[in-house]
Amino acid sequence: MKTEKDRWIEKDLKYVWHPDTQMKQYEGNNYKPTLIEHGEGIYVYDADGNKYIDAVASWWVNTLGHSVPRLNKVLYEQASKIEHILLADFTHKPAIELAQRLVKLAGEPFSKVFYSDDGSTAVEVAIKMAYQYWYQKGQPQKKYFVSMTDSYHGDTLGSVSVGGIDIYKEVFNPLVFETLKVCAPYCYRCPKGCNQNDCNIDCIEDVVKLFKERHNEIAAIIVEPLVQGAAGMRMYPAEYLNRLRILCDEYDILLIDDEVAMAFGRTGKYFAFEHAGIKPDIFCVAKGITAGYVPLAATITTDKIYNAFYDDFSKLKTFYHGHSFTGNPIACAVANETLKIMEEEKIVEHLPAKSCAFKQALKKFEQLKHVGDIRHIGMIGAIELVKNKETKEPYVFNERIGHRVFLEAMKRGAILRPIGNVIYFMPPLIITEAQIEELTQIAYDSIKTVTEC
Repeated sequence: MKTEKDRWIEKDLKYVWHPDTQMKQYEGNNYKPTLIEHGEGIYVYDADGNKYIDAVASWWVNTLGHSVPRLNKVLYEQASKIEHILLADFTHKPAIELAQRLVKLAGEPFSKVFYSDDGSTAVEVAIKMAYQYWYQKGQPQKKYFVSMTDSYHGDTLGSVSVGGIDIYKEVFNPLVFETLKVCAPYCYRCPKGCNQNDCNIDCIEDVVKLFKERHNEIAAIIVEPLVQGAAGMRMYPAEYLNRLRILCDEYDILLIDDEVAMAFGRTGKYFAFEHAGIKPDIFCVAKGITAGYVPLAATITTDKIYNAFYDDFSKLKTFYHGHSFTGNPIACAVANETLKIMEEEKIVEHLPAKSCAFKQALKKFEQLKHVGDIRHIGMIGAIELVKNKETKEPYVFNERIGHRVFLEAMKRGAILRPIGNVIYFMPPLIITEAQIEELTQIAYDSIKTVTEC
């Protein structure tokens, strides 16, 4: 006899097309989408009452846990005042307050905030902003964008253009614009053959060579700071960003920092660029800005960029870009309260102790036969699984080893949705040290069961 849950899942499979999902996998077996009923703190609960640690922060968005009373209250109160108003020729207090907060948090020389809807659209804004900047500075030939191999910047065609992961891009190649690629720093499998314990950032030489040859044609380079997320949480030294900033200054190229996944405490600081002691020309934020409550994004820049658009109306220098929900009042109000909570409860200030506990908890994975690399920064951890530890031979795509670990971890009470062969942790920042130990033990047992039994 079908249960109420069964009926809901049937409706789901009939009407809902899930993102990044081959829907056929749900056909003719017991594996179905998990119906989530509610959440509290770092946990979510399914329709059967099972509890799971949200170890991936519901696609990296949840920073303060689920169903936060203060955020619930602000969301309701703002909706009761005004749910939405266009931001062209109108404004509202939540958008003004949030822009001020973001500028203050990022520090000089940042001065202006352009709102959009999500990470992809924030990147789209940055791309168009950078191109139009050079066009209006009388250098229309500076039209190329540089990005890293295996990078990910979103799913709109502009953000796909600067992306570098074939599975997201290859089929759309006829639709995207031409970009220039440089070798990404991948310390575990160094493209330059260097040892990650004795690295001189040789991978930056690709950038040096390209900038030297084509700087007059390049508008900007866009990077994921310190961590290439969708590539498998590949982490690289802050020194790379530092050198990149120097090169951009030397060759008059804009630096766009895609902080969509890494901002608001993920790396242990509010913004990942702080680790390198640099400031980009433009940077993008989304995801954690509203603690996972509602979609919102922002592209943040300087007067240097803004002033190239500031002129008489007749000069047609206006940045003609906007979304219906740009600067939505509810989203901005929730974002303001999120940042207030982070400040008042000193969320980021308390992260170093948790980060140390996280790093220590990850050491046990060294014992496992099929763990090739262990990566960690701030509140992010990643375990790269390999078929052969000595040769670094990866598991083949069709083995779906990461997916099998995910299913095993679900049985044990944790959501560890993988990236290929990489099992990663990006939990809400409120996770305790005891919960970190519990989570990593679930992952350890799940990996051992799948790969060694």
